[in-house]
Amino acid sequence: MGKSSKVKESSKSIKHSKEAKDSKKEAKESKEDKSLFDQRLPFVTPFSTPLADKKLNKKLLKLIKKSSKAKDCKRGIKEVIKAVKHNSKGLVVLAGDVYPYDVISHLPVFLEDHNIPYVFIPSKSDLGNACNTKRATSTLFIVPGSNKKGKSDEYKEEYEEVMKLVKTL
Repeated sequence: MGKSSKVKESSKSIKHSKEAKDSKKEAKESKEDKSLFDQRLPFVTPFSTPLADKKLNKKLLKLIKKSSKAKDCKRGIKEVIKAVKHNSKGLVVLAGDVYPYDVISHLPVFLEDHNIPYVFIPSKSDLGNACNTKRATSTLFIVPGSNKKGKSDEYKEEYEEVMKLVKTL
């Protein structure tokens, strides 16, 4: 009986130590996310308004991942301009750390003329990673329902939530 109680106690302590390690990992990951966001802010262009905060940035990246899986994204300046000219409706996400600035400086005015909401995020590399590409991306246009397969229902709620937050900026 003495051995079985010691085994039970040691298994409990192992479980507690695993839970403690998991909580430490989660805390460390959240600190890294915050620090990465803060580290990228100095490189943002001066005209990057409205700039997404940490919470909106995280929601945007999740939305972009889901929409890219559904193939409802237009990536790059040429594709975005072409889609806007064809009267597509959606949300444009612009990277704030594009250099030279002149590459995307005309887009905010162009998007406002066409009544399309847009938002800046601090990093073009994050935008590219969210699109499941190896290259950094300066602009992205989320057009729900552009793909005929109807996969946009998977992220429709998140899209509407993000659109509300972007319109309040």
